[in-house]
Amino acid sequence: MREPMFTKIKSSSRSQGRSWRKRILYGLLALFLLGLVWVAYVYFQINRAESTVTVKADVGIILGASMWGDQPSPGLRERLEHGLTLYEEGFYDSIIVTGGLDAPGLKYTEAEGMRNYLVEAGVQEDDIFLENEATSTYENLLFSQRIMKEHGWSSAIIVTHDYHGTRSLEVAETLNYDNPEMALTTSTVLPMAKHKGREILAYTKWTFDRILIQFGWK
Repeated sequence: MREPMFTKIKSSSRSQGRSWRKRILYGLLALFLLGLVWVAYVYFQINRAESTVTVKADVGIILGASMWGDQPSPGLRERLEHGLTLYEEGFYDSIIVTGGLDAPGLKYTEAEGMRNYLVEAGVQEDDIFLENEATSTYENLLFSQRIMKEHGWSSAIIVTHDYHGTRSLEVAETLNYDNPEMALTTSTVLPMAKHKGREILAYTKWTFDRILIQFGWK
């Protein structure tokens, strides 16, 4: 006895439905595995950053971080102390402090708070140059580069935390800095699991941004 046509159609429909569900499931699994590979790759990149300071530069660029009210946060103070040490050791005679306003209502931009801290630590105010507009690492280095050009400076030492070093160096290279040197400090006050997790996301966004920049779309 021949199987009714509607039964064959129903069976075929079920089979196609299972096939599509499998494809979707395999696709999601593949994306998940690719995501894990990417996270592992970025984590490796973050951890491989090293300080490269060997010779004197025209200027030191201390990258901003959050302000706590009128004072630099503990993490930002670590960058400032590292930058101050290099200044005192003669690796540069001028300092660019870079970072905009964290939130409306704050008294100082990141750069102004950093300037105040360095002056209190003994740095001559005339040696400090403020970049008050940046809201990202890319802008930190782009706007600082403009200050460098205004003063005829060609070499720079970029001061930041080690977990932030890889992305900072890539940004500087994308902006055609001339052999930028990295001065990296390791934090004793920041929760690294949190900050490295955020850095993985920031590095992923930067990777897409870099592609757009290289193709002239940004």
